[in-house]
Amino acid sequence: MFGIIIGTHGDLAASFAKAAQMITGEQKCIETVSVYEGEGPLDAVKKYEAAIAKLNERGFSERIIFLNDLFGGSPYNAACRLVAKNDHYAILTGVNLPMVLELLNEEMNEGLSIRELVDKARDIGEMGVQVFYKDLAE
Repeated sequence: MFGIIIGTHGDLAASFAKAAQMITGEQKCIETVSVYEGEGPLDAVKKYEAAIAKLNERGFSERIIFLNDLFGGSPYNAACRLVAKNDHYAILTGVNLPMVLELLNEEMNEGLSIRELVDKARDIGEMGVQVFYKDLAE
């Protein structure tokens, strides 16, 4: 089992979690961290540690996947500090709903490594980015 922490600027993380759970039902393996104006990586690290503690209470802290909104932002930088100390943690940036849903779908799959899980979620996230123009329909 693994835990998912969505860490973003503002309330985006909570919105992703709520939307995903609207589709999949309540999920105990997911936590959110929001970084607000005036907060920095140290504030986010404390929030991540609290989220990890909550996941630990529910048995989901052995492996953690951090989903962040923006490469290089405070939520990402804070997650890097934790991932740098743990081989069983990973970060995936550019969070979108398809990747969250993919991870929730894979949550019970014990056979995949953290890298395989993240690679799968990245691939699904990329496939979720599509373009449509009027002339494509003609």
